[in-house]
Parts: sequence; structure tokens; C-alpha cells
Amino acid sequence: MGLFSRKKKSKVCVIGLDGVPHSFISDLAQRDIMPFTKSLIEKGQLHKMKASLPEISSVSWTDFMTGTNSGMHGIFGFTDIKKGTYDLRFPNFQEVKTETFWNTLGERKKRSVVINQPSTYPAKPINGILISGFVAIEMAKAVYPVAIKDILQLIDYQIDIDTMKAREDHEFLWQDLAATLLGRKKAFDSFWQTDWDYFEMVITGTDRLQHFLWDAYKDESHPYHTKFLGYYTQLDQFIAKIVEAFLEINQDHSGLYLLSDHGFCGINQEVYLNVWLEQEGYLKFETPTPKELSEIDSSSTAFAMDPNRIYINWKDRYPKGCVDRSDKKTLKEEIAGKIRELKHNGQPVIRDVFDTEEIYSGPLVPAGPDLIVLSEYGYDLKGSVKKKDIFGRSNLQGMHTWDDAFFWSVRDQGQDLKISDLSQIIMENFE
Repeated sequence: MGLFSRKKKSKVCVIGLDGVPHSFISDLAQRDIMPFTKSLIEKGQLHKMKASLPEISSVSWTDFMTGTNSGMHGIFGFTDIKKGTYDLRFPNFQEVKTETFWNTLGERKKRSVVINQPSTYPAKPINGILISGFVAIEMAKAVYPVAIKDILQLIDYQIDIDTMKAREDHEFLWQDLAATLLGRKKAFDSFWQTDWDYFEMVITGTDRLQHFLWDAYKDESHPYHTKFLGYYTQLDQFIAKIVEAFLEINQDHSGLYLLSDHGFCGINQEVYLNVWLEQEGYLKFETPTPKELSEIDSSSTAFAMDPNRIYINWKDRYPKGCVDRSDKKTLKEEIAGKIRELKHNGQPVIRDVFDTEEIYSGPLVPAGPDLIVLSEYGYDLKGSVKKKDIFGRSNLQGMHTWDDAFFWSVRDQGQDLKISDLSQIIMENFE
């Protein structure tokens, strides 16, 4: 083989925009709020994509990085239940049962740089660099190799905004959004020139902004409308910087991908599933003002957890379980049928109800919920045990959606894409 006939080394660059809907990015591109992104869309294919079920980051990003669903990787939500109890626990990256695609790349001697990937805390070793995204508590445990902690501290890198403070104080939100975006830019400058085959940068400020200030998106009279759009113009400029750097080494757009992990919309009402289950006679508590799920009464046949998961109170799974497995199909169908009829001011609230035995596959299906409830846009399903009314509002303005995530590729990747399909598309670059 001659010196100049050697095959070009494949490189892949992925840009993740947490919570950015297909409809939203299309709108901002067409209005020239994101002019560079508009030029990308015109050069390739902007696909509408389905997120995970439930449509939350911890599950969807794990679907993405493993190419599997919850029945295989074992992550069913930000929270789960300790085995044999009703106590909440917080699953982490150590509990993911399936290898990530960058682990597979490492086995092939390919190096990866993965920056701000949600649901990878505590960071595990990879062939390259991993910086965990939310939920990450301690910087030293959020990075691999640990030596890069010093670089991140030098550039004032923040893993996430202070969500509790930002939710109440929107001026602080803007400060923290600016600080985290600057940190991502400096991290890009620090690690782009390292040796890598796969490079990934995820932005999560998008999700935070939309949860707390979604109303500022289209309301031109909103005091933060201009700032809201301006954030996306800044983000567009950062996307341009990454893409232009990639084109310098890759010469064309093959191997470049943009995606989100779920969609977004405004909230009309929050919907408290445990209140509905109580009113329908499926759930009782030992006290009139429960604070925790562990106060469930032994006569209960079902309970809910955030964001839209319903669990049957099985005899062989829970300490106060009362439902025999022989009643499984009848009870699940009954609950699904009833909740589909739920309305708010005459408007349907529930779009669909999924039996997890039908939407998940793999050995871990029995460890998850029994039903996933999908709402109509605008109805945010919650699992609180403290509420007394089915419908209510908090100070959150935006909620996740299932079927309005996006995926951009220079090539058409077909119809009915799911986020779990993307790892295979990415890996095809390294065949």
C-alpha cells in the first residue's frame, strides 16, 4: 500500500443540546436566531426523534450511550426504590448494566473525549477523557482521569447551574447560565487539541432555561424574551466554533451529529398521579398527610413515582404488597383504561399508557415500573405523595416531551428514529 493510499482516519463529533425540541430548533433557525444552525440544517437532514420512556434525561441519555432501553441498562428514572422497601434511592453510572459505545471504541483502541455527559457520575475509566454532567456532586469523582480536575478548576468549570437557587432567582439563573456556557467553551479549547477519535460536547443550560423561563420564548412582552433568544444566538456561535474546528480536520460533515435527549413545551397543569390513584381507590396511606411513599397502606394496589411511572404493589416485590401476579393483566389494563379518560376542563390529559413489558426488552424489565403514562403536551405528570388535588402548578414553566427530540446528520437516517438508535449510527463511522 502506497503512502498516499492509506485510508483517512475516521473522526466523529457529537453536539448534544439537552431538552431542545425539533420544532423549537427549526423555529429559531428559520428566524435567524441561530443562523449557523440554519446553514447546517440546509446542508443535511434534521430528523424528528423519539426520546426514552419516561422522557427524562437520566433514561434518555443512558439509552443514547448504550444503544439499549431500560430493560437492558437498568436505569428507569432519576430515582428508584431500594429493593424490598418503599425507600427512594438515586441510581448512578456505576449501576448501568450495559457498556457505552465509547467503551466499545476503547476496546478498538479508539480514544474518546466526552464532556458534560449527563448520568455518568461517578465517572468510570475510558480510553480518553470523561467529564460527567448532572447529577454530579464532587468534581474529583466526576472526571476521568482525575488529573484533569486541575485543568477544570483552573478554568472555573461548573458541572451545572445551582438549580434550586436559579428556580427562585432568575437574575442568578442568567449569571449561572453564562458561567456554565463559558466553562464549556474553555473545556473545548482545553481538550479539542488532545488525541481523540470521538469527541462529544453536551450543553445542559438549554434544559435549565426552558424549565424556568419557557414563557419567555414566544412572549415578546416578557422581560426576558430578548435574553432568552440571545442565549440561543450565543449557543449557535459556539456550535459554529465546534463545527468549523471539526471541518478543519475532517474536510466534510460526515461524522458530525447534533441531537437532543427529549423535547420541551410549556406547562398548562401539573398532574399528581398519586392523588388520582387515591381517588380511584388504588392507593391509601397510613396517615392523612403522608410525607414518604413508605407510609403506604397495605391495602394499596398501585402507586406512582416521578415523572410518569406507575408500579403495581406486588406481594412478591414489596413489604406491604397485596397484589398477586395472577391479577397482573387485569389490573394493569384497568388502571390504563381509567387514566386514559382523565380530563382537565374538558380537555384530554393522557395521550397513551404503555405496558413496560411491551416497550422494554431485556432481563431487567421486572425491576422497573409496570406502566408508563404519557401525557398530552402541557400536562406534566408528577409522583408527589404530599399533594391533595390532582391538578396544580408550581413555578416551573416548561416540561419534557417524548416525540419532539431532534437529530441532525448530513445523511438521511430514515423515519421513526429513537434515541437508542443513535449509537449504531455513530459506530458505523468506525466500521
